[in-house]
Amino acid sequence: MSDSPTPTAIALIPARSGSKRVSGKNIRLLGGHPMIAYSIRAAIDSGVFRRVVVSTDSAQYAEIARHYGAEVPFLRPPEFSGDKSPDIEWIKHALDSFANKGQRFDSFSILRPTSPFRLPETIRRAWAEFLTQDGIDSLRAVEKCTQHPGKMWAIRGRVMTPILPFLHEGTPWHSTQYAALPEVYVQNASLEIAWSRVLDSGTISGSIIAPFLTRDTEGIDINNEDDWQQANDLLEKREIELPDVSLPPWTDGLSAG
Repeated sequence: MSDSPTPTAIALIPARSGSKRVSGKNIRLLGGHPMIAYSIRAAIDSGVFRRVVVSTDSAQYAEIARHYGAEVPFLRPPEFSGDKSPDIEWIKHALDSFANKGQRFDSFSILRPTSPFRLPETIRRAWAEFLTQDGIDSLRAVEKCTQHPGKMWAIRGRVMTPILPFLHEGTPWHSTQYAALPEVYVQNASLEIAWSRVLDSGTISGSIIAPFLTRDTEGIDINNEDDWQQANDLLEKREIELPDVSLPPWTDGLSAG
């Protein structure tokens, strides 16, 4: 058994205020609490992280995040808060802010508020997998594709071509039975964990990425009105579980949509 200390980890929860697809989605009420509350409480209750930090450009979001137990030691600068701003910018901003105070972390995890059904045990399971895999740069949540990319096409003018022009025993993938195609996985927003050193390579994940297979509803991502409706229907039917939030709900000025 190794006597090495457990690597330190910080949870980073991104919550910019300028969502275009669903206005204010990160603080929209779901199950009685703003959606961001579930990522904060799951991170805290997992026991994995030294710090649980929300990166936001909004003073209102910051106040809500603190109510649910997160730290918001700074507001994200506008230049890192656009709808096309790459993740590496706000992540480096967050970690550099701590490093300037002499606080460094071996690893970081991104927990996006749009994945509220990620439970504390989900995070603990991912952390355990991350620590047991030698030689990886990061771990990312994935789930099996329901629509195989081998059946997808790009249309250019009046002609279309397959996205993946591969063959299976001489037959194009688009003409192959689904069961004969290789299993393909798609990333979801549930979580990412990476060694902090990967940022030096200009990426947030490095080149050697381990899969973390989410189970059941852990990987549900809420990004549009259809997603909201599905999530609320599942909650109403008690077919889905949100992380426990044993704090008074913050509802001031918020909407359930």
